[in-house]
Amino acid sequence: MRRLGARVRRVPGALGLRWKIAVLLAVGCSLVALTIGLLIHDARVRQVGEAARAGAVAQLVRVRQVYELTGGLDFGRVGEVDARIDCPDLPPGLREAALAGRRTTWLDLGGEHPTVWAARPVGGEHVLSVRRSLTHEQAELDDLDAQLVAYGVGVVALAAIGGALLASRMSRDLRAAAETARRISEGDLDARIGPTGTPGTRDEVAELSAAVDTMAASLQQRLEGERRFTADVAHELRTPLTGLHTAAELLPPGRPTELVRDRVAALRTLTEDLLEVARLDADREEARLEAHPLGPLALSITRRSGVEAEVIGGDTTGPVRTDARRLERILTNLLVNARRHGAGPISVTVSGNTVTVRDQGPGFPEEVLREGPRRFLTGTPERGQGTGLGLTIALGQAAVIGASVTLSNPPPAGASAVVTLPDA
Repeated sequence: MRRLGARVRRVPGALGLRWKIAVLLAVGCSLVALTIGLLIHDARVRQVGEAARAGAVAQLVRVRQVYELTGGLDFGRVGEVDARIDCPDLPPGLREAALAGRRTTWLDLGGEHPTVWAARPVGGEHVLSVRRSLTHEQAELDDLDAQLVAYGVGVVALAAIGGALLASRMSRDLRAAAETARRISEGDLDARIGPTGTPGTRDEVAELSAAVDTMAASLQQRLEGERRFTADVAHELRTPLTGLHTAAELLPPGRPTELVRDRVAALRTLTEDLLEVARLDADREEARLEAHPLGPLALSITRRSGVEAEVIGGDTTGPVRTDARRLERILTNLLVNARRHGAGPISVTVSGNTVTVRDQGPGFPEEVLREGPRRFLTGTPERGQGTGLGLTIALGQAAVIGASVTLSNPPPAGASAVVTLPDA
């Protein structure tokens, strides 16, 4: 018999595995592109700076030679090179270094007017300096930075798209595995994932799929073995119980005879319940659905059940599509369960296409409400003793006729079972 499993709900705003991998690759590629871009930028800046300083020094040497030969700088400014004696715009640090007898350079690539200076002392108290603009070099650096940014963005975008495409298949395989696991939990033991990934290769997803399929096959074999065992035991018990029942009927009247007949009847009921559960587990039950007025049908079922209960809405003539014999089995089991494990008064309420059976006892155990009824488990002691097959059969027969049974403990006390039937 199938049990309705709980589906995993995705948290609103949560990223799927595919997008998480894409974001992770994009962030990783962004860091790599940023690091490489900074290294390339710094290397190019050092290269441009060294070339500018070397060019300024070479220009300074030529200017000094001209100055020593002619005693002046009659050519003044040539192109982007400005050679002067005691230039007022000379950086102070450079002037002090030149007056100290050192030939040195000064580079500015980050300012508004990028410039390289070279200076040396001449004539004891004077400073010969050469200044060259680096506007062209700065423009080349800006163009290099723009290209690095463009290439970096392109690489990050391609990495994100490639990561999403690569993760898409893995995500699809994982979703298929999750869906198959849900189908197995709902009772579809024939569900399998099958081979995943590229043929001839095995990865973690393929190993997971193979493990789930192996688990499902093993679970199916065990459950089918248990079902066959239950059905065989119940079937084998029928013959001796029939003979035992016949023999009990031949006993002379008396209290011991009544006890024997009562226990034999209980054993026969348990055997029939086991056979019914086995048929439900094997999906061998087929319903004969017809239109019936729900109110009168529920009223007659309640009277035949032998359980004292108040019927509300017994005159409701709204038709439903159901199998009368199986509906009687469902309602009778719910009424007997309410009488055995609950407390009076017991009520049966018909409303629309629903029938509600309610008692005033301690209610269903939390485990039954959370996980559904389990055979041979009645829950807490205050619910009484029993086999736990009544609710199992009720839910199984409801699935056969396309109905649903909802269990709850409505306030202030008691247990409630709502049977919802399909409309005619």
